[in-house]
Amino acid sequence: MSTLLNIPVRAVLPRRSRLGAVLRRGLWWGVLSLTGGVERRGRLPRGGCVVVANHSSHADTAALLAALDARHSPAIGAAADYWFASPWRRRICRRLASGFPVRRGGGGMEDLLTMAGELRAGRAVVLFPEGTRAQDGALGSFHRGALVLAEEAGVPVVPVGIAGTDRLLPKHGRLRSALVRVTIGEPLPSAVSPEEARDAVVALHARTVGEPLRDSATRRRVAAVVTSRWGVPLAFCWAFAEALSWPLMPELLLGAVCVAVPRAAPKMSLGALAGSLAGGLLALHLASAGVHLPAPLTTDRMRAEVRHELALEGASAVRHQPWNGVPFKVYGAEAGRAGVNAPDWLAASAAARGSRTLTVGLAFAGFGLLMRRHRRQYGRYLVLLGGGFAAGLALIVHGWG
Repeated sequence: MSTLLNIPVRAVLPRRSRLGAVLRRGLWWGVLSLTGGVERRGRLPRGGCVVVANHSSHADTAALLAALDARHSPAIGAAADYWFASPWRRRICRRLASGFPVRRGGGGMEDLLTMAGELRAGRAVVLFPEGTRAQDGALGSFHRGALVLAEEAGVPVVPVGIAGTDRLLPKHGRLRSALVRVTIGEPLPSAVSPEEARDAVVALHARTVGEPLRDSATRRRVAAVVTSRWGVPLAFCWAFAEALSWPLMPELLLGAVCVAVPRAAPKMSLGALAGSLAGGLLALHLASAGVHLPAPLTTDRMRAEVRHELALEGASAVRHQPWNGVPFKVYGAEAGRAGVNAPDWLAASAAARGSRTLTVGLAFAGFGLLMRRHRRQYGRYLVLLGGGFAAGLALIVHGWG
């Protein structure tokens, strides 16, 4: 061992710029935000440090790169026999994770000690002392390599607990939505034993897993309705009524429910689309039969513009509806009075309404994933959504007045 400690220190990888670390952190924060969100508790100390964390998923690396400060330009110790076994894996590991190889079948200590200079320069080196991904969340014993590296470089050991990655990307499983939480503990002296380091990580992991996710009672009630058997019928009926007379667009409903339950966005959007098409078809038939339904918050100028478009383009005139602010019910009623063919109207409406409804639903779902860790603010979000919708509707009606 003394021979190893006296060898000249050299860097395995070129030193990553702070810009590169910032870009990696932004990349993985964005990815994890789309898959459920990422939260961090605590901060790394100033200067170099060896980070030791529990390991249950390949997503652990992404979680740490998203959570750790970019000023430390974290480097990740990766299994040489897996991540550096082929050129494409090696490029992915180095460029996207700032990884360096650590041999698991002999020679791993030499690989680790080459990072001592990087640590003294203020870099954070991230290691998973278990050596492999654990099963069922149970932490295995810690190897000494991380602690020997910290002692050689004269830097502290920082325990980190990661929770949620085993649900996000289980070992031998498929990617799914889950919130990832990372808790950074207090620095430990470099002379800490493997058992003490493991105990610190176990305690942080248990605390992170047990910490309740702060939520809004309003969001929970909305989610209960959306995920029940009444969720899709509600979207259908709302959109159906709006296509006939109801003044509130189904996009308002999607803005509320897709943020509350992002995974329900596809079925709620499709339910709203089906309701719009059914209501629009009925509006066309009623208007062609001379039935005039009330149309609040519409204007004579809207109806005149739609009659002009229908005269020029026929059923395809409805393609303007998603962008000009004229309610869908105006198009349905005027199409009936103009004698537009019902099958042509249905096909054109499906394309126009489908593009808007599905895009809006998925966009709100994406926003809901980004804001998942702020669920407790859902009530305030509804107030802002309602206020923004009312202001936008007032501007549209005034503009068409």
